[in-house]
Amino acid sequence: MDKYMQAALDEARRGLAEGGIPIGSVLVYRGRILGRGHNRRVQSGSTVLHGEMDALENAGRQPASVYRDCVLYTTLSPCPMCSGAILLYGIPRVVVGENRTFMGEEAQLRSRGVDVEVLQSQACIDMMSAFIEASPDLWNEDIGE
Repeated sequence: MDKYMQAALDEARRGLAEGGIPIGSVLVYRGRILGRGHNRRVQSGSTVLHGEMDALENAGRQPASVYRDCVLYTTLSPCPMCSGAILLYGIPRVVVGENRTFMGEEAQLRSRGVDVEVLQSQACIDMMSAFIEASPDLWNEDIGE
C-alpha cells in the first residue's frame, strides 16, 4: 500500500476509534498531503463531514490551479456529495481503497474526465465490512438509506 492510501487508512481507523464511521481521505498536491480527514458525521453531529469533505476542509482554501494538480485518496468509493466536490474543484484523479462494500459515483466521475483508480485493498474492505455488520443503522444513515 502506498503512503498516501496508508495515510487515508490511518484516518479511517482514527474515525472508528472516535466512535465514527471508518472512512478516511487525504488530498495530495505534488507529493505533499495538503489535507487529511475522516468521516466525522457522528463525532461532530454533521450532515456533510464525510472523509473526503473533511480532508478538503482541512486543506483550507486553495487556488483552482492547486486542485487541478491534486490527487484525492479515499478508503471508500465517493458518494454523490463527495463526487460533486471532486468535480466542483476539478480534482483530476481519485484513488479509491475499495468499492465492494459501497459503489459510489465512479461512473459519473469517469464520465466527466476524472481518472479513478480502485485498489480493492483488503484492509479497506475488511474494515468497512466489519463496520457495516456491526452498525448497519449508522451505516445506512451515512449513505442516506
